[in-house]
Formats: sequence, C-alpha cells, structure tokens
Amino acid sequence: MSLDSEALLDLSLSRGTLNRNGLGRRDGDPVAAALANSDTRIVDLTGGRALTCRVDGQLRLVHRAPRFADSAAQTLYLGHDVDGTDYVAVLHEEGDPGAEAPPGRGWRNLREAGAELDDLESGVLTTAVALANWHARHQFCPRCGALTVVEEGGWVRRCTVDGSQHYPRTDAAIIVAVTDPDERILLARGPHWPEGRMSVLAGFVEAGESLEAAVHREVMEEVGLTLTDLTYRGNQPWPFPASLMVGFRARAEQTRLTLDETEIVEASWFTRGELSFAARSGQVALPPRVSIARILIEHWHGGPIEAASDVATTADPRAAR
Repeated sequence: MSLDSEALLDLSLSRGTLNRNGLGRRDGDPVAAALANSDTRIVDLTGGRALTCRVDGQLRLVHRAPRFADSAAQTLYLGHDVDGTDYVAVLHEEGDPGAEAPPGRGWRNLREAGAELDDLESGVLTTAVALANWHARHQFCPRCGALTVVEEGGWVRRCTVDGSQHYPRTDAAIIVAVTDPDERILLARGPHWPEGRMSVLAGFVEAGESLEAAVHREVMEEVGLTLTDLTYRGNQPWPFPASLMVGFRARAEQTRLTLDETEIVEASWFTRGELSFAARSGQVALPPRVSIARILIEHWHGGPIEAASDVATTADPRAAR
C-alpha cells in the first residue's frame, strides 16, 4: 500500500472540532454539571434526527438551554467547544409530541445534514448519533447478560453484577474505488438496495485482518478481481450503527467480473461520461454527498456529479433514511 502524494480527501464527518473532554468527564457527573449551567447547549435527538434551521443560507443545529425536565430524560454528554461551552444530547422517543418542527425548522438525520453543517456541529451530531446507537444496542452485559448502567456521561456502561465496564464500539470497514487500466470506475449494487442505487465496494474488516488484506479479500470475494496500486485516501466515522469507513483507491489487474450474488447483484464499469449521464438521468442513484463513497467517486470523476437522486432527497428528506 502507498500513501497518496496528494492531500487526503476532505470528508465532512471527519472534520469535527468538538473536544470530547475524556479526562474531565471522569470526575463526577458531567451531565449534571452541564445541565446546571445555562450556557450549556442542548441538542434534542429523536430517531437519529436533530432539529435544524438555516441562518443566512447555512444549515445549523437548533440548540437550546437546559430545562428542568432534561434531568429525567436520557442524556448524553458530548463534549465542549473551544470556548468551553458544553454540549448535551437529550434523547426522545419516536413520535414524541415535542418532536414537531416549528415553522422554518426541520428534523434531519446525519445523512441529510452532515455535509452542510460546520465542523463543530457536524462533530456534535455525529457524536450524538454514534452514542445513541451504541446505547440502544448495549443495555446488557456481554459477559453475564445482566443490566448495565450508564456512567461518565454516556461514554461507559457498567455491569450491575460483575462490575465490568464497556465502552462504545467502532467496527472498522474498508471502502475502495476500483478503477481499470482505462480509468473506468467500478460501481455495484447490493441485494437489499433499491434498483439503480450503486456505490463503490465496501466490507467489514475481519478478525485478525489488516486493512489492506481486507480490501484485497473483499474485492476478490465480491467481484473476483485482483488489485494493484492500493492507496489510502482517508477515513470517516459512519455511525449507522457504528462503523469507521477507511477509504482506498486501487487498480484492477483485469476487468472480467465474477459476482458473489449473495453480496452483489449488479456491477458495472463506468467512464466519466457514462456515469455523469446515468446519474443526471436517474438511471444510477449515487450515495449521499455526506458519505466517503460519494467523495471517492467524485474525486475519480474530477469534480461534483449532478445526480437526480440528490434532487429527490432534497425534495423528500425521508429518501435519505
């Protein structure tokens, strides 16, 4: 594997400037301390969505000051900004009557909002979603099955029986833009994706496996290609529910595809012109702009690609979920 001589990809969810305050949150109850301070910024989260608005064209999270009722809600300490202002996520059930968006504001998930938020707020929302997803899936001890309780503001769960501590997990996954000797890019569709939706190849890193080995294995298993010129391009948190996407580009030594149909139901090589036309016409739906997949594709393309799927998502935010 080589390191690219160019700058690494500019990935929207990787630029977060939020200070997680790892040492400070061990002292006492960081949530209680934050809720007692009227300067603390609260981010309400329901079903992975946060309230947003536009200020002078810039998408922003809608923050608020703490309320008395927040102390009885499920809360997560996220960290603080450069000025020392704390951020806390308050989690609400789906369908909560308080989740109705006032005029001029809207509930957006990370896929919809992440690419437009600034570096601080992108980090705030990414952290909130990642922690919320972890808590939803890890309420019981993996060692003995007993109930766990939340500590350190939501960054630790402790078993009530054996005392073991458990931390938010992150699953490493590789994602790779594969090109052929003619500079065509390979896009593929998984069996559970809607017709027309395509992306670059990706897969989880297996136990005892390096990132580079995972790239070679996944591409060979899914489409039967051997690779050369493997190059690291950057990484991005992707909390759906708990992944870190590690991006690469590579060149295929041949172009004949042999699909593993349990993983890939369709795969094609595209020239830049072919993909641009297919995306504009709606024949191919590309990944959302917030994703490393889209950035890898557009970096190969040489610039942004106008896609009908982007327009559909803007018109109906539910399309990005």
